[in-house]
Amino acid sequence: MNTLMNMSSVIYSPNMWLPVDVTWDHLNKYIDYQIFIYSLPIAVILMIMKYFVERYCFEYFGRCLGINDTKAKKVPPNEILEKAYINQKLQQKQILSLAKQLDLSERQIKRWISVRRSQNKPSKLRKFCESGWRCFYYTCSFSYGLIILWNKPWLWDINQCYYNYPDHVVTNDIWWYYAISIGFYLLSSISQFFDVKRKDFWQIFIHHMITNLLLYISWIMNWTRIGSLVLLLHDSSEIFLEMAKMTNYANYQRTCDFLFIIFTIIWIVTRIGIFPFWIIHSLFTEVSKLMINLTFYLLITLMCLLFLLHVIWTCVIIRIAYNALYVGQVEGDIRSESDESDIENSDIVINNATSYAEKRSHTKKTH
Repeated sequence: MNTLMNMSSVIYSPNMWLPVDVTWDHLNKYIDYQIFIYSLPIAVILMIMKYFVERYCFEYFGRCLGINDTKAKKVPPNEILEKAYINQKLQQKQILSLAKQLDLSERQIKRWISVRRSQNKPSKLRKFCESGWRCFYYTCSFSYGLIILWNKPWLWDINQCYYNYPDHVVTNDIWWYYAISIGFYLLSSISQFFDVKRKDFWQIFIHHMITNLLLYISWIMNWTRIGSLVLLLHDSSEIFLEMAKMTNYANYQRTCDFLFIIFTIIWIVTRIGIFPFWIIHSLFTEVSKLMINLTFYLLITLMCLLFLLHVIWTCVIIRIAYNALYVGQVEGDIRSESDESDIENSDIVINNATSYAEKRSHTKKTH
């Protein structure tokens, strides 16, 4: 028992988390822990909004644009093939064995598997609606963040994030900015398991977990000034990504290409330029002056992990942009109307790389 009490006193020691001569009682004067309780009903409200915005706004808008909610052709029921399809990734030997067992040709087995696989693919209209909801949220969040931060001194001078720390009063507008953001990322962490599955599912899941941790820690430690800057910075590029996805699903190819270029520029400027050289750099230089303890290392680690994800995704984005430019010069059109993968994969549109590679191969064959 004494050992546990000693460990607890060490873990919660102000020296582990706070600057010298700052106590928890001092910090708690500025922290409203009820925000974590309020963020739960906010997440529920956002979930209800998500349903209605997708169902009654963007679904109607998508149909007006001619996006069909076509369902994939269903395969005839076959318990043996269904069991084999669900339980294992079929290799050539398994396919030949199934063909012999069911007295079907190898071509028929492959065709059944192909059609069965297509049944799991969501329709373009569903993807359009999900992108529409995210575009709606990020537009509202970025606009609100820009409005409330415009007159804040730390938007223009990042050193203001650290002056007189921790004596930073959290105003109502910042409280709501954080509460809504916490609710949204809490909802996103859950809804990700029910939304359209993407190839970078686990990367996005890790991204959401890091974001949630940063929101919680920055609030508890009263680092809301630097936290609000990170939120504003990351929302900016998401708007154009989701708009690019939507125009792609609606087959507005030139508009899609234009929006993707804007997204790429904003992404590189904010997440590869401003984020590491302005935000993270300030943490190294300014926070280290205040304290070198667990808080410092935790913030730096989470920020660097977030930046690492940005670097990985940026490599994919640059490859997509390069392929788009190359294919555009050959064909004059960098995306086919039937491609369901274009600008598909969450923050970084991973599937485009595959579709562009296929186009390049197809172009060489036709020429």
